[in-house]
Amino acid sequence: MSPHMPPKPRPGDRVAVLSPAFAAPGLFPERHEQALRRIRDELGLDPVEFPTTRQLGAPAADRAADLMAAWADPTIRAVFATIGGDDQITVLPHLDPAVFRADPKPFFGFSDNTNLLNWLWGHGLGAYHGGSTMMHLARGGGIQAVHLASLRAALFDGGDLVIAPVPAFSEEETDWASASAMTPPLVPSPGHFWHLGSRSESVVTGPSWGGNLEILHWNLAADRWIRPVEDYAGCVLLLETSEEMPPGEEVFRMLRNFGERGLLRQFPAVLVGTAKATVFTSPRPVAERRQYRDEQREAILRAFAVYHPSAMIVFGVDFGHTDPQYVLPYGGRITVDGPAEKITAHF
Repeated sequence: MSPHMPPKPRPGDRVAVLSPAFAAPGLFPERHEQALRRIRDELGLDPVEFPTTRQLGAPAADRAADLMAAWADPTIRAVFATIGGDDQITVLPHLDPAVFRADPKPFFGFSDNTNLLNWLWGHGLGAYHGGSTMMHLARGGGIQAVHLASLRAALFDGGDLVIAPVPAFSEEETDWASASAMTPPLVPSPGHFWHLGSRSESVVTGPSWGGNLEILHWNLAADRWIRPVEDYAGCVLLLETSEEMPPGEEVFRMLRNFGERGLLRQFPAVLVGTAKATVFTSPRPVAERRQYRDEQREAILRAFAVYHPSAMIVFGVDFGHTDPQYVLPYGGRITVDGPAEKITAHF
């Protein structure tokens, strides 16, 4: 299945800034206002809020109503999620697919927004994985160049973008109470690790699907939001884990469930995001962070060794909960070139 990618907005267009999961702007208004300024100044777009954008604890039906209002408004030409959360799956039953199909628009989000990305994909509509306004557009010190380049490609420029390893990254949080808070110091990136890359003859181009592993597992449990496994055949699987940092054994078990469903064997290529391995509520020394990422890689390889041993897998791709973050097509095409060890997103 290859979803339809929505038309791109133009500079000056109105774009919705919504909180379909957690309404972080209600807690951190200064940081939210900084994101809105950057949408205007850096992207040349006109951000529009809706009733639940800053409403903490808004009912799922109200958040769904804002999503449908944004899609039903012909002057809104793209939709940004402010941040993720943990209950967006409860929003999905309130959505009317006809509203979204009538006027497809680019949607940007990740983490808990995997729910909506997957829901759109299931209804034949592509979107973009990444682009949380509170995390990446409101970032202290400015928007990361990698993020901005991929966001511009998704919004305006189109074309092909090589998803290259970043030299350095950060995974620690700053105080969001201040919009001027700087990001933590960058540390050397682990880089890309290719499994069955240059040793194979594989060059895979296909539509992407996936996102946050924990959220995908919730969708699998709900069942109603997962399509027949054959619909995923030939797709490039995107996998990344959240700040909840599931242990390696739990990652294996989640993927084992996907394997038992018959899903893993559908994906000839897999991109795995650099795993966030520390959080302010549970800080870890650098050595333990490396160990966590190694354990996660081994867990993923163990699952694919059972359910799809010929899958080409690239670890350490920067599209998840670490910074900087590439925005990637979701339903759009990605090429994973094993012999060249090169990833290209087609916008």
